[in-house]
Amino acid sequence: MLALEAKAELQGWTEPALLKVSGLKEFAEGEFPIQNMMLDLRSDPLVRSESILALPWAGFLTDDRITSPLSRPSLKLLGDPAIACVGDVIEIKPAVSKIAVRYRRGDNGNVLFATERCNSFCLMCSQPPRQIQDDWRVGHLCELANLIDKDAASIAISGGEPTLLGEGLAQVVAACASALPDTHVHILSNGRNFEDAAYAATFKDLHPSLTWGVPLYGDHYRLHDYVVQSGGAFGQTIKGLYALHAAGQCIEIRVVLVKPTVERLSSLARYIYQNLPFVEHVALMGIEPIGFAKAHHQALWIDPLDMADTLSAAVGFLDKRRISVSLYNLPLCTLPVSLRPFAKRSISNWKQDYLPVCAECDIKSECGGFFGWVTPEWTSRGIGPVKLEEHACARH
Repeated sequence: MLALEAKAELQGWTEPALLKVSGLKEFAEGEFPIQNMMLDLRSDPLVRSESILALPWAGFLTDDRITSPLSRPSLKLLGDPAIACVGDVIEIKPAVSKIAVRYRRGDNGNVLFATERCNSFCLMCSQPPRQIQDDWRVGHLCELANLIDKDAASIAISGGEPTLLGEGLAQVVAACASALPDTHVHILSNGRNFEDAAYAATFKDLHPSLTWGVPLYGDHYRLHDYVVQSGGAFGQTIKGLYALHAAGQCIEIRVVLVKPTVERLSSLARYIYQNLPFVEHVALMGIEPIGFAKAHHQALWIDPLDMADTLSAAVGFLDKRRISVSLYNLPLCTLPVSLRPFAKRSISNWKQDYLPVCAECDIKSECGGFFGWVTPEWTSRGIGPVKLEEHACARH
């Protein structure tokens, strides 16, 4: 895991700033305004020429070996120097002498964080909501979108519940369409606010590659509303899904595999097939053991070994009906061999880790591993190294 924040020695910074960490390549390509670029003096000795240093950079990234030009803003990371590298976008936070990485070049889990607010209170929420006013994030995210690599494959927008930004969310998507037309945008939303079909229609044709990831935890309102701890949520979400479809949006259904949902997973798979045949993808996801989940372990946790038959039936049902289905956040050793081809390396790089026992596993490179904060009570009894011959023979 590589942290997203770090303490730093800051010189000449009095206000927060979003900056693109740059080298000579980024400068030469001319895609970003130099006043929004921080020159990484660690990256290449050539960048330390007088003519390059004299340009109007926003500041300089240094280390103990390198001195920045006098009277120019600079920062030195305290800790792992790899936390911020060329291509990344960082936010400088002078009030706390820290930097935060808002985009990491090449990472599989870059997220535009839309809001801390939410209108649901899911039992397993990994980002417990705070009811605060943070509409200021709209301008922040639009500015951030303009500093992200133009060839970034994908970016997510999450929260909290992004639709609580109202029209502001459409502004952010429009900014991504302008700055990142070739980047796939994946928005994680509970879909409830799209029961207002007019709001859903505001996203029609707004970005050329946009997908909504919407959670559904049961085939019956009582189950879904219980998991999200919000009365009426099931009806709002279903109406929202139809409204998004009517607006021409691509939709992914996300199902976190908590105990009450797993108990009716086969029924949920049938419900999706019969009532939501337009969805592009179904993601069945292992739980992230943080946030509210820690207080509800007994009600939520089910060992992947104990859901193997149910999971196999649900995946088989959807796959046979040509509904794309994937498994997220589940170590390969906990899955039947027949399900391993559906498993993805889904955990963001900055969250991902492995256990000591994984060192002896022959398929570790194919496995998504664990959330960095996993504890024994959230660890399957099936965890163990897999030998390549066993893996290959079983698949045949």
